[in-house]
Amino acid sequence: MEAKLKMIYWKGDKYWVGKLLEHPEIMTQGETIEELIENMKDAYMLMAMEDVPENHEVREFALSL
Repeated sequence: MEAKLKMIYWKGDKYWVGKLLEHPEIMTQGETIEELIENMKDAYMLMAMEDVPENHEVREFALSL
């Protein structure tokens, strides 16, 4: 499963800083934009999978509104 997320980012004094638009509580930094993206992926997975056991399943479903 692949999630498409949008990150807003900027150059700070020393590091590139970014946060996810969909999850503004997830914020991280990196020395390069590439490192920032990798750190953001890690931060997202840590936040999203925090209470999920290693042995888990994923299922997609539709929700009609």
